[in-house]
Amino acid sequence: MSIADQLRVLIVDDTSTSRMLIRDGLEELGVRNIFFAGDGEQALQFMMATPAHLVISDFNMPKLDGLGLLKAIRNYNPTKKVPFIMLTGRADKALLENAVKLGVNNFLTKPFTVPALKKALEAIIGKIA
Repeated sequence: MSIADQLRVLIVDDTSTSRMLIRDGLEELGVRNIFFAGDGEQALQFMMATPAHLVISDFNMPKLDGLGLLKAIRNYNPTKKVPFIMLTGRADKALLENAVKLGVNNFLTKPFTVPALKKALEAIIGKIA
């Protein structure tokens, strides 16, 4: 069994189109255990109940944004080491610096390609496909 077969990924984005694009990219890489949340609050509830092995989250969302979610995940003992990839449509230096301080593992800029998604994943978890 490959890493991709076992990996549980939570995709967090308030736009269903974005969630589906990320899902399609992950499936192309062989990831099958994919879960969704429409905002940071839903994602946090999911992570407290059944933690994923990896979180891919948009930055800009209602209720609880990507930075707030990252901070909450890092402050919750069972999930504090879960890898976190931040999606952003803008390369805002302050956002990137704050995310790094909070412990983000990688960034992915929208729009992204499957090779860019693969590279971001492999930088964290090793070769997947």
